[in-house]
This record gives sequence, C-alpha cells and structure tokens, in this order.
Amino acid sequence: MIKCLILEDEKPAQKVLQGYIKSTPFLSLIGTYESGVHIPSSILQSAEILFLDIQLPQMNGLSFLRTLANPPKVIVTTAYPDYALDAFEEAVIDYLLKPFSYERFFKAVDRVRNTLTIHPNNNQNNNGKLFVYSNKTFFNLVIKDILFIKAEVDYVDIVTTSNNYLILDSIKNWVEKLKNHNFIQSHRSFIVNLDRVDKIQDKHIFFCGENKTPIGSSFKKDLLLSVKD
Repeated sequence: MIKCLILEDEKPAQKVLQGYIKSTPFLSLIGTYESGVHIPSSILQSAEILFLDIQLPQMNGLSFLRTLANPPKVIVTTAYPDYALDAFEEAVIDYLLKPFSYERFFKAVDRVRNTLTIHPNNNQNNNGKLFVYSNKTFFNLVIKDILFIKAEVDYVDIVTTSNNYLILDSIKNWVEKLKNHNFIQSHRSFIVNLDRVDKIQDKHIFFCGENKTPIGSSFKKDLLLSVKD
C-alpha cells in the first residue's frame, strides 16, 4: 500500500480526496491536515504521496513544500491554474484542478505508483499483477497476459489474452511502467509484449488469434535487435 497524506483546508475537498483514496486498492491514508505546520515529522517522513493544496492558512502550499528537505511525491490539488509553472519547478508529479474526476485522480496516483513499482522484483508489484481503472471498475491484470497496448488520443487500450481495457493514460507512461517486463515500443502508438509475439512479418507483429499491430519504421531496428537477443 502507498501511504498518502492530505494537506487541504477545505472540508469538502478533504472528503473528496479521502473518498478517492479509500476507493483505490493500492492507497492508504495516514493523515489529513489543514496546515503544514501541524503535520508531525514522523507522519511526513512516512508519507509517499502528499496531496497539496496551494491556498492554505499560515503558509502557502508551495512555500511549505520548499521547506522540506526530502518531500514525498507531491500531487497538487487546487482551484487555481496560475501556480502550475511554479509547482512543476518544484518537481511535483501532477497538478489537479478542482473539481477533478476520480479517473483524473487515478491517472495522477498511477504516475506515482510507476516510480515506486516498475521493477518486477518489487513486492508492491503484487507478483506480476497491476490494478487498472476502466469503465468505473478496478481490474487486477496479470502483466504477462497483456498482448499489446495501443494509444487512443488521451487514453490507452490494453489488449490482453481475454479482454480489452480502455484507460485514461499515455503510451509514454506505460513504456516506463513495463520497461522491465520484456515489453517494447514498436510504433509511436503501440507497445508489445515480446513474450506473446507469434511472428513478425513484413510491417506487422502477429499475436494469438487475429491480433496484429503495425511496426513503425523508426522502431523496427530496436525491435529486431530485441528479438535476436
């Protein structure tokens, strides 16, 4: 479980975040505070994600962040878009504008999960399984059952041996997530599982059944080298 901390002074916003965290299988909430100066150091040190509002009593959220020598991963939650540049200069993971949907929230926390669980030997990776949020439902996918992933504008379509899962995310994010699981980007819009490839012929990769994906010319060399290895 990834430990989360909320720094937010508005009760309705606190409830939204608390509900979203409770609904997410790999998150746990360790505290909710209205001011950074009230957070015990032990709680702050154990947090892995900090949901940080900007407009706070006593000290601005970004000003508080700058006081931390070793901050957790930070996701800004605010009604003000004007602070985005300053926030990303502080290396925040994401910047959520209120009101934000659960789907958008999940995309943000999944980015944090990527940085913590991308290695296949990491215990948090749940023995080769990964939760994805699709069609208002959580699915615990077996990574080795994924055939390929296709970019669909602001979404990706995860195609497995038995189903498809359309989720709000990016190909770039999944390249990073799966880089230690024998996946490779074979096209600007596709990532493929090399363990599931049946054959490579002409400009296509073939999988079980009728599934096939194109090969991008700029990706072909690395793909063929990976197959030869």
